[in-house]
Amino acid sequence: MLEAEKRSGARRDKAFLLEAMKTNEIVEGYAFAFDGERNIVVPFCGTRGIIPFSECAYAFDNKEIREVAAISRVGKPVCFTVTGVTVDSDGCEAFLLSRREAQKRYYDETVSRLSAGDVIPCRITHIEKFGCFADIGRGLIALLPIDLISVSRISHPTERLSVSEIINCVIKSVDGDGRIVLSLKELLGTFEENAALFHAGETVVGTVRSVEDYGIFVELTPNLSGLAEPSEGIRVGDAVSVYIKSIIPHKLKVKLSITGVCGAVKPAKKLCYFTKADHIDRFVYSPNGCERLAETVFCE
Repeated sequence: MLEAEKRSGARRDKAFLLEAMKTNEIVEGYAFAFDGERNIVVPFCGTRGIIPFSECAYAFDNKEIREVAAISRVGKPVCFTVTGVTVDSDGCEAFLLSRREAQKRYYDETVSRLSAGDVIPCRITHIEKFGCFADIGRGLIALLPIDLISVSRISHPTERLSVSEIINCVIKSVDGDGRIVLSLKELLGTFEENAALFHAGETVVGTVRSVEDYGIFVELTPNLSGLAEPSEGIRVGDAVSVYIKSIIPHKLKVKLSITGVCGAVKPAKKLCYFTKADHIDRFVYSPNGCERLAETVFCE
């Protein structure tokens, strides 16, 4: 879904572009610059292509495309169709390219058919405090809010994810304008699936996620945290060794005791997915017989 429909190893020259124009193929190139005439410039062997500002992106929500949408592509791959040949301001031949057409085709053929509960791959493109923006294909962007990244709470998405990382997400919702909200936590396992990785009596390493007056929340996995007694000198982000006192599934609780401080947290491990399904209708985090129901129901 994320790879452009390009010819592997093809020489990007005039003959290649003429053939791509003839077949209306979607290809990929490198955005070298955003010039003074508001074109995205894409270099090729012996020639170059230009994406006029009006063709730099497809607004599936019918909003006006902002200039930052073009500027932000500089130095990155872009997909496009070849729509014609022109003469640039220097009197040189240049190929006219359309990223908008490539995105619209992908939206019509793929994205418009997606629904809540569908599981798709995506690439993190930008991170803000409130969440991550992710490329779901051909540069079309969806939002992954911070509270939908994992069950274990984090203060910033960079504690879990990084720019350019490719992850799987489930579509949480699609609004009337086609805007898509993603969720990750439903793919990272239930309480029981995560708790099965540990046993009472073990000592393991966790990450401090919150320090409260009544105790310290320590993450064992992205979807499993436990509570330890208050302890002096512990800070959010510390890696700590914890003794697992008990696991209580019917209360969604893990009782811990901090036995040592390992220092600043190390980079997160690769995400572990607990489902390979391409669609889920309902995710139930809490075990049977739990005092409270924790679930996500995917619906339009």
